[in-house]
Amino acid sequence: MVERTPILDALTYGFLMLGICIVGFPIFYTIVAATLPIEEVSKVPMPLAPGDQFWINIKAAWEQGDLGQQLMNSFIMASGITIGKICVSMLGAFSIVYFDYRFRKVAFAAVFCTLMLPVEVRILPTYEIAANIFGPLQWLVDTLHLNSLIQWWVGNDFEIVLEWSLLDSYTGLILPLVASATCTFLFRQFFLTVPEELCEAAKLDGASAMMFFRRILLPLSVTNIAALVVIEFVYGWNQYLWPLLITTDPDMTTAVIGLQDLIPQVDDIPYWNVAMAGSLLVMLPPILVVLFMQRWFVKGLVEREK
Repeated sequence: MVERTPILDALTYGFLMLGICIVGFPIFYTIVAATLPIEEVSKVPMPLAPGDQFWINIKAAWEQGDLGQQLMNSFIMASGITIGKICVSMLGAFSIVYFDYRFRKVAFAAVFCTLMLPVEVRILPTYEIAANIFGPLQWLVDTLHLNSLIQWWVGNDFEIVLEWSLLDSYTGLILPLVASATCTFLFRQFFLTVPEELCEAAKLDGASAMMFFRRILLPLSVTNIAALVVIEFVYGWNQYLWPLLITTDPDMTTAVIGLQDLIPQVDDIPYWNVAMAGSLLVMLPPILVVLFMQRWFVKGLVEREK
């Protein structure tokens, strides 16, 4: 029996509408500012009625901020991080759940403990590795004095220098952010719910481990993958600190970082309408991903297909 509580329902909807207004007002303010000319935006308080300069401001933001290249860089980075996280996490969880080897639980605990170390904490060693992938090998060469030994043997003109930099590259933007303890944990928990009879039946049919992964686990994980695609794409798109450190070439700048070029400085004319228009352009791709994947996102969070 469902009780009718009109007063409680009214209060619930009232608080819900209040929350929507609080969260949505900054977005509404941004949209309105992006439609106004500079004279209207500079007024205090700014008018809350939309203007007719939206497409003019959008064009100005696109040209002044070089947003075309930056949006492409952000899309490649976010897509690479999303695909990499899901692939690595699925294979890692598959290994932990379905393979019996020594220190399996220790390996999972080590992966899970990385949740306590965000990117900001390990940013310096990560940058050093990205600046030179062969840095540890070069350190080993220097520690063992291999250069001195080889120079004594073949002459002073020979020297081992190992260097491979990922700075200002898509690989450098993507690869250090691919590992994900959260995704590994989620896939591990899902794989644990898959009946063992499926694995036994696959073995009896002569299926290899990877065939079992491709034909059984992968189709069952579609909704989970869809939910993680939304989460990880937004995560990758909103990255700020790592792209800021690793990119110095303007052609490799991401859209989130490129917005700072549209923000008026102290001595500049306050073209906040152009900056707000640029913000809307940068917000658009993750919003479209969320809207397009919304049904699968909700399904992946609340359902478990067997």
